[in-house]
Amino acid sequence: MKKSMPLYLLLLPSAILLFCFSYLPLGGVIIAFKDYSPALGIIDSPWVGFDNFLQFFRSYQFPVTMKNTLVLSLYGILVGFPLPIALALMCNQMKTRMFKKVFQVVTYLPHFISTMVMCGLILIFLSPSSGLLANIFGVLGVEVPNLMADADAFKHVYVWSDIWQHLGWDSIIYLAALSSIDPTYYEAATIDGASTLQKIRHIDLPLIMPTAMVLLVLRAGSILGIGFEKVYLLQNTQNILSSEIISTYVYKIGLQSCQYSLSTAIGLFNTVVNVVVLLLINFIAKKTTQTSLF
Repeated sequence: MKKSMPLYLLLLPSAILLFCFSYLPLGGVIIAFKDYSPALGIIDSPWVGFDNFLQFFRSYQFPVTMKNTLVLSLYGILVGFPLPIALALMCNQMKTRMFKKVFQVVTYLPHFISTMVMCGLILIFLSPSSGLLANIFGVLGVEVPNLMADADAFKHVYVWSDIWQHLGWDSIIYLAALSSIDPTYYEAATIDGASTLQKIRHIDLPLIMPTAMVLLVLRAGSILGIGFEKVYLLQNTQNILSSEIISTYVYKIGLQSCQYSLSTAIGLFNTVVNVVVLLLINFIAKKTTQTSLF
């Protein structure tokens, strides 16, 4: 302890910030069990027990928001989990050093585009009157549908634009795992006459699987925690049936309608479900692959 004191002192500011902004606000969770009034304050507001949770469960928005959140999340995991692995494997096989670096930079750059700018680009590209696709297909005499007004198309627009933006960045950790593989494995496989696909199947994939499972567990732990900003910016009255998720509903209930207790209850329910799913997926991963977070 005495020997490592300088390291603990360096850690102290981060620990203080974490405590102040992550743990102290947890006291406000009791609002979910009260009929909170700003005039009375958190302590003096009357207790209502689980009434706020029951109100959410009985509302017509409960099945809609749960369905939309699960669809977007599971769709994103189904597509977004294997593609970074495939991109990392492909990049790892590139022999030309300069081309490999250029390829990595090109695939990483979209990650640094802000959410607001990305949503603006999506709306501009998909505009049925003046968008890029409309102009291209207009030359061919083909009319482009208004995808942002189509509730069924919203999930595809959201997920695939997200994949395009973060695919290269998500592949970095897999590239790091591939770079740590002992080269003698490849040398032995080459001597035995193994092809490139056989090396990927029998060397690369098994050795990066622990990393992949840890990332899958982490992603599954936020299955109901889809980001608020992008969905809200792409949301409109015509696609609301597919774009209303838990986080956007909490925003509207809490900040626009000032129903603080109900919005806190919904947020707490969201967090509890995420924790339960995280523990469940971690348990399954530990039993099946011997790899887990804890």
